[in-house]
Amino acid sequence: MAERADRDDLLAMTHVGEDPHKYMKAVTPPVFMTSLHVFDTVKDYFSVDIFKDEYYYGRASNPTVTILEKKLAALEHGSRAVVFSAGMAACAAAILAVCKAGSHIICIRESYGPVQHLLDEFLCKKYEITVTYVEGKTVKEFEDAIRPETDMIILESPSTLVFNVVDLEGVAKLAKKHGIITYIDNTYSTPIFQKPLDMGIDIVMHTMTKYIGGHSDLIGGVLISKDEEFMRKVMVQRDWFGGVLGPMEAWLAIRGLRTLDVRMQRHYETAMEVAKFLEGHPKIKRVFYTGLPSHPQYELARKQQKGECGLMSVEIDGSLEDIETFVDNLKLFEKGASWGGFESLAIAYTYNWSDEELAFHGLTRNIVRLHCGLEGAENLIDDLKQALDKI
Repeated sequence: MAERADRDDLLAMTHVGEDPHKYMKAVTPPVFMTSLHVFDTVKDYFSVDIFKDEYYYGRASNPTVTILEKKLAALEHGSRAVVFSAGMAACAAAILAVCKAGSHIICIRESYGPVQHLLDEFLCKKYEITVTYVEGKTVKEFEDAIRPETDMIILESPSTLVFNVVDLEGVAKLAKKHGIITYIDNTYSTPIFQKPLDMGIDIVMHTMTKYIGGHSDLIGGVLISKDEEFMRKVMVQRDWFGGVLGPMEAWLAIRGLRTLDVRMQRHYETAMEVAKFLEGHPKIKRVFYTGLPSHPQYELARKQQKGECGLMSVEIDGSLEDIETFVDNLKLFEKGASWGGFESLAIAYTYNWSDEELAFHGLTRNIVRLHCGLEGAENLIDDLKQALDKI
């Protein structure tokens, strides 16, 4: 069982940033569907300060968006949060705010695929940025990869395919010693189960599409930091590049936050039962889930994380045809690539990987990633059992 969210987290999700007296005492804040705000005088217009929750144009700021940002900053113990139109927009904004032409980045090998595409296929070619990929299981790997021009370390912990865990405090201390900015994708744990800023990490990113939204009906991302000056820079940069989150999406994310704690508790309870079932099944070689004591970094995960989400991977003991048979015969687990919503999902993640990709990650084509949704552990286990029986 995960630890319950603390009292400040509960208030952040339910009340922080809201003032019902400002909108006719409505218990739920309105969606400010406006692209601009008007003023009484010229001086009023030119005195607007977006950093003080004042508004003039929707690309710069929006009242509904501000409410969401205040909640997320409070949840992650940051000074300010800035939300974006997608997780990748947030990630790109962080890299562009930190790095310059010729910068060197250290990135964990199992980072989100599109992040690696952004680095390898765009930033490396356009701005001569160089990247060193590390497995990330030890602080020494990061230390050995540091160069004089290293400006950023990109992390995920746990990673979301084979669920490696990074020593966040250790990497943060190393980075600060060398003047390097650290960034982490904290989507897996959410602010409920892990707070990287408190462990010394500089920038936290969430794909709000997943657990923060929770209902598979929005796309969005967020950056959060304790560094107020940096976050103001990011806010201005968002205005320049235009990757803003719409007010409707912000409202949906606010709605998602209200139930985040209870949903995460249920995802965790369900996934633990499913992981234990799969670990004992003869047709499963390995279960990748940091909640299991058999995970090689279980103790580090327990030190850093208060709980787990519903995401895990398994290695099937069988042929590629068996992988197809298993996934295709699942009934409750829909076939899809995302996760973090109410629904359960399965994807044969490495099924069509090239030999080079498999070698890079040290994996086989038999890895299936599962997301345990809110349909109930017994129902999901029955579905997995009948699909495994088809092999």
